Amino acid sequence: METRANHVWVGAVTLLLLAAAAVFFVWLARLDDGDNQEYDILFQQSVGGVSNGSAVTYSGVPVGQVVDIVLWDKDPEYVRVRIRVEDKVPILIGTTATVSASFTGVSTISLDGGRRGQPEISCDTTACPEGVPVIPPAPGAIGEILASAPLLLQRLATLTDRLSNVLDDENQDSIAGILRNTDRLSGELARTSPQIDATLIELQATLQQSTKTLAAFEGTLTAADNLMEGEGEQLATQLRSTLRDASSAATALETTLNDIGPVTQQLSRDTLPAANATLRDIRQTSETLRNVTERLETEGAGALVGGTQLPDYEP
Repeated sequence: METRANHVWVGAVTLLLLAAAAVFFVWLARLDDGDNQEYDILFQQSVGGVSNGSAVTYSGVPVGQVVDIVLWDKDPEYVRVRIRVEDKVPILIGTTATVSASFTGVSTISLDGGRRGQPEISCDTTACPEGVPVIPPAPGAIGEILASAPLLLQRLATLTDRLSNVLDDENQDSIAGILRNTDRLSGELARTSPQIDATLIELQATLQQSTKTLAAFEGTLTAADNLMEGEGEQLATQLRSTLRDASSAATALETTLNDIGPVTQQLSRDTLPAANATLRDIRQTSETLRNVTERLETEGAGALVGGTQLPDYEP
């Protein structure tokens, strides 16, 4: 009996010690939670990759973790994610939450958007349907894609219809013809490649010659510029003197023409008619002399002394 009583006492003490240890650990856990603040986030989108213990970051800085994730019993379209954040982190009005996915498949809750001067998110400033303040979600990349999915599908269907209209049988034949012509053109281009190379070489030589010509022309312009700068004033002076001499000569010529004007008129009126008459007389005299000469050659000198002898007449 005494041995059994000792066993009972040992068992009772052991149970008391275990209970005391449990209470101590719970107290430590609550003491640790006293420096943290819990918030709910209601997502109306997929939160794939988020689980209990997932990290919570604020502008990329780790500030807490996910402690619970369930379908919201009040509205199953929403997923309620409860997070625990360090009390020293300022969760202000304007802060939003997003689901950030990674290549490893593990997602995190990202907080951002708080502005200085705004009050903290609490049950006094926001709704607390589950007893803790609610941080509103921001549209994430997945949410935006899902929201724009109908428009994307509509545009995709429109694009498919247009492609079908473009790629009909007739247009396919046209495209095939274009491809054949392109292939033929490529072959001809390949065959004429040596001529093209030769032309390019000649063009390069021509460009080099043009460069040399331009350089020589530039040298000529430089020399002319230097000449104009060095002797330009003297040349201009000589040119002005020459122009003055030419102007004087033109004036003298005009005066001379004015002086010989009456003489020219008299020559035209009196001298030229007399000269014409004299020329006519000389022409007639020359004609007469030519006739006399011809008679001397044909009839002799007697033709000039006596007249022409008539032939004898016999009855």
